[in-house]
Amino acid sequence: MIKRLAVAVATAGVVYAGFAIAQFPILDMVANRVIEKYQNASCEQLWQDRGKPKTEEEQRVISMLRNDPQMQQAFINKVAAPIANKMFTCGIIP
Repeated sequence: MIKRLAVAVATAGVVYAGFAIAQFPILDMVANRVIEKYQNASCEQLWQDRGKPKTEEEQRVISMLRNDPQMQQAFINKVAAPIANKMFTCGIIP
């Protein structure tokens, strides 16, 4: 019985996470672009880009994310691991 409950809870969590991403199709596209940028950039490019000002488009997306906690969570859940892995590999984070 407990095993079935655990499976049901895990399944519900996966379905909810998938729904959160599907709920924001533009966000999904933006997140994929961010992930692609980090995956294709060299470490030197990432170090140089750290201090550069954000474009208007980037500022608009950041503003949207700050104003919508659900959208922010979906975005962070999608991009966190690939970005953190690249930053760790490049020595940007310890």
